[in-house]
Amino acid sequence: MGGPERLVGKKILVVDDELDVLETIEELLNGCLIDKAPSFETAVKFLNKNRYDGAIFDIMGVQGYELLRIATGKGIPVLMLTAHALSPENLIKSIKEGAQSYVPKDNLSQIAEFLAEMLEAHQKGVEKPTGWFSRLKPFFDRQFGPGWREKDQEFWRDFDSKRVVSKKDLQDFL
Repeated sequence: MGGPERLVGKKILVVDDELDVLETIEELLNGCLIDKAPSFETAVKFLNKNRYDGAIFDIMGVQGYELLRIATGKGIPVLMLTAHALSPENLIKSIKEGAQSYVPKDNLSQIAEFLAEMLEAHQKGVEKPTGWFSRLKPFFDRQFGPGWREKDQEFWRDFDSKRVVSKKDLQDFL
């Protein structure tokens, strides 16, 4: 079943300082109940007032890491979305600080599938879902260059040891 069908009725907070990105995500997540926040302050008000099944936060421009801390403190799974902060360091920081997924804006068209996978993993109690990473690793390899994981070998060794491969990922691999 595709992402959009699995997302119907889910309450999602989307935070990005680019209004066109907010509109695009709202269109891509048709069927979700979306609250859009163009700023940190608006997002905090929403987080204090409402309950969410999940959240999508831009890193730059809206204090994404601070929002990540607030949301994870409330038990809300968070997908970090970025263009300007796309780097191995920010990917690692996002994971360490509790993000369930880290998606480049270049892959925005697949946001519904990434979000659906994240919410399903959260519902099943999977603490660190990694299906998103399996799908995006070829992109990261191209973007960051060969050997990009060598700098933080200890982190990646730990990450890989806890990696849960989905049935879909396994089927795609075979």
